[in-house]
Amino acid sequence: MFSRLARPQQAAALKAISRNFSVSSQNQHKVAVMGASGGIGQPLSLLMKQAPQVSQLSLYDIVHTPGVAADLGHIESPAKVTGYVGPDQLKASLEGCEVVVIPAGVPRKPGMTRDDLFNTNASIVRDLCRAAAEVCPKAFIAIISNPVNSTVPIASEVYKQAGVYDPSRIFGVTTLDIVRANAFIGELKGVDPREVNCPVIGGHAGITIIPVISQCTPAVQFPADQLKALTERIQDAGTEVVKAKAGAGSATLSMAYAGARFAVSLLRAMDGEQGVVECSYVRSDVTESPYFSTPCLLGKNGLEKNLGMGTLSEFESDLVKKALPELLASIKKGEDFAAKK
Repeated sequence: MFSRLARPQQAAALKAISRNFSVSSQNQHKVAVMGASGGIGQPLSLLMKQAPQVSQLSLYDIVHTPGVAADLGHIESPAKVTGYVGPDQLKASLEGCEVVVIPAGVPRKPGMTRDDLFNTNASIVRDLCRAAAEVCPKAFIAIISNPVNSTVPIASEVYKQAGVYDPSRIFGVTTLDIVRANAFIGELKGVDPREVNCPVIGGHAGITIIPVISQCTPAVQFPADQLKALTERIQDAGTEVVKAKAGAGSATLSMAYAGARFAVSLLRAMDGEQGVVECSYVRSDVTESPYFSTPCLLGKNGLEKNLGMGTLSEFESDLVKKALPELLASIKKGEDFAAKK
C-alpha cells in the first residue's frame, strides 16, 4: 500500500510548496510556526507563505518576529502573515490555528548530539504545547525540535495533563530522514531523486533512524558493504551538515523543506485528498516502543491509519532490534521530564 501511495503523494507535496502562487486550494487554513525567527523557522515560514492551502500564517518567537512577518508580507502570495513576539503574545499567536509547526529550540553545534539539546529544547516544547493545548487543542502538532525521540512524548504528556490528548494529532517530523535517503539513493543510482521514495522508520537520531531500502521505489539493490555505508550516512547525515558548517549551525534549509513538505501533506489530507502518506514518529503499537516512526496514512482528523513497517529484510530487522533500547530510553527521558511540575 505504501509503495502505491507514496510516490504520487510525494510528487504532489513537492508541487504544493513550489507551484505558481495563483493556484487556489479547496480550503484555506491558519498555520502557526513556533520559532519562526530561527534558522529553520525563517525558511520554513517562507515555504509556508507560498503554500496555496495557507490563508493565514502566524509566526511566533521570542525575538525578531515582527520583522520576519513584515519581510514575508511583501511576497506576492495571498497568505496574511502576522508576527508575535515574547511570552505575553504566545497564546494570541495560536488562536484559530489548525496546524502548529514547532521548529523552536537551540541548534546543534560541532560535538553535540541531539540529546545535548534536551534540557533547553524540552522546556521550550513543553511550554509551547501547554499553550497550544489550551488555545487550539484540536490543532495538528508537528514537532521538529530535537531530540524528537523525547520531545514528542513530552508533547503527549502535556496534552494528557490538559485533558485534551489525541494521539492522532501529534506528530514527530522525521521527513528529513526520508528526504536525505531519497537524495543519497538517487545520487548513488544516477536517478532523479524526486522519483525515489524510501521509507524511514524508527526514530530521529543516530541508530534509531532506519532506512527501509528494501521497500524503496523504484526498487534498488546495493552490495552489503555499500548498503551498510549508505545506512550509516543517512543515520549520521545531521552531523555531516554540522561539521560542514563548522560551528555556524546545523541542518536548517533541508529541515525547513522537509518540515514544509510534512505540513503541506497535513493540509492536503485535511482538505480531503485521499492517499496522503508520510512517515512520522507517532504513538504506536507496531513495536514494543510506545512511539515509533512508520508510514502513516493522513486524513481529515490526522493519523488515519498506521501502515506499519511492512516486510523487512534481515539487515533492517536487526537495525530495529538495535534501535529499540535507545528509543525506549529517550521516550522515558521525555515522559519523566514532562512529569515534573
